[in-house]
Amino acid sequence: MKKLELYFFPQCPYCQIVLSALKVTGLESKVEMKDIHDEPKHKAQLVSDTGRGTVPCLYIDGKPMHESKDIAKWIHTYAKKIQDTDQLKS
Repeated sequence: MKKLELYFFPQCPYCQIVLSALKVTGLESKVEMKDIHDEPKHKAQLVSDTGRGTVPCLYIDGKPMHESKDIAKWIHTYAKKIQDTDQLKS
């Protein structure tokens, strides 16, 4: 299982695209959520790591991915792989 961390804030329309993808795929419980407005240290970490303070940003095993549509596409692809793996175990 990959370590997933999402830097976001709920009012951001681009973040909503990613949050919706997580909900639809059932992966929301697999992602550590880091609200940059609730915890200023999260935004500081994001800026330190990427040089950008923009969200959403999904960290996949420590590597950041920006752009909501790219993140949503990755989530849908990853969810499919999890489902296929789970079906093979059954």
